[in-house]
Amino acid sequence: MKILVINCGSSSLKYEVYEMPAQTSLGKGLIERIGLDNARLKQGANECYLEINSEIPNHRVAFELMISALLHPEKGILKDLSEIGGIGHRVVHGGEQYAKSVIIDEDVIKAIEVNIELAPLHNPANLAGILECYRVFERIPQVAVFDTSFHQTLSPSAYLYGIPREFYDKYRIRRYGFHGTSHRYVAGIALEMLKRSKCNTNLITCHLGNGASITAIQGGNSVDTSMGFTPLEGLMMGTRSGDLDPSILFYLVERGYSVQDLNTILNKKSGLLGLSGISSDLRDIEAAAEAGNEQAQETLDTYAYRMRRYIGAYVANLVKVDAIVFTGGIGENAVKMRERICNRLENIGIHINRELNKQVGGGKGVISQPYSPVSILVIPTNEELQIALDAMALINEDENRLAI
Repeated sequence: MKILVINCGSSSLKYEVYEMPAQTSLGKGLIERIGLDNARLKQGANECYLEINSEIPNHRVAFELMISALLHPEKGILKDLSEIGGIGHRVVHGGEQYAKSVIIDEDVIKAIEVNIELAPLHNPANLAGILECYRVFERIPQVAVFDTSFHQTLSPSAYLYGIPREFYDKYRIRRYGFHGTSHRYVAGIALEMLKRSKCNTNLITCHLGNGASITAIQGGNSVDTSMGFTPLEGLMMGTRSGDLDPSILFYLVERGYSVQDLNTILNKKSGLLGLSGISSDLRDIEAAAEAGNEQAQETLDTYAYRMRRYIGAYVANLVKVDAIVFTGGIGENAVKMRERICNRLENIGIHINRELNKQVGGGKGVISQPYSPVSILVIPTNEELQIALDAMALINEDENRLAI
């Protein structure tokens, strides 16, 4: 079965085709700057590279361009669209309705629409991708894989905020968490690497990229996660502030900043970029720190400190932790930052092996000391593969049910 994985954003369209159950990627592409100037498609398959610069005013045109690229006579991925047996979609917000991936039907589409108010930048684009696939692929089954669904196992004590309950009852204000597909994927790989069963294994997974989140996983279930009502809460990120005293916002409003100003500052001008004044890219900040930039060094120390604070809190609530997992662009590649984060965690049984950490580099492996009670793993994430796995499983399950 060939599964087409779609990640449709507000101005981008990512896609990848997997041969399942072999889990082999046949090729992938990215259409960027939809609705903007200088839009283009990039696709790689079978050591062939395709790039198309074109005017792409909307998602419909983007999908037509994707189809032409998939079927390109020399550099394509498919010979015919009938090869596709199912489609998996990344959907950012499933609200409280969905605790797992589902085959898309009218009810699922309505739920995605309802949750647009919770994810106004993402759900409309995700929905556009689904509707375009219905137009192009007609009756091929489609599956929605929600970023939020993995975290629906949080208890009320973990997802409720200390604000009047009417805000939860009326407006569904609670912790939802994000990056769930990534956390779920690397947790599964960690169990394979450790040769352990999920029922007796507790993990702390750290997805560190431009967006960053950390999740406590007990017996295969998410029991706490750092992102909250929106992806702004939690760790300091590339351009997002993460946790801060809410009164700071009132203070700035009194000094003339508008709600829109604050929204832009906290989401796009804070985090690594805002604190360092240099870049949102950790590599640039590391280079500046090595050159003696004190502000850059303070930014690195702050990033690591906040990570340690979350790890310590999750260790306390999990009681027993078997492994820490680093993933995401920073988690997978930033050797020095992994070491910086693990420094001073020895008192809670987390002992990094600095040589192993260097050897693993941006790969996959164990980077803890042999005597460390808590294993430390580096695992490259693959959300697209997890989406393909979910899609294949649900489609096969549905076909078997219909056959009965």
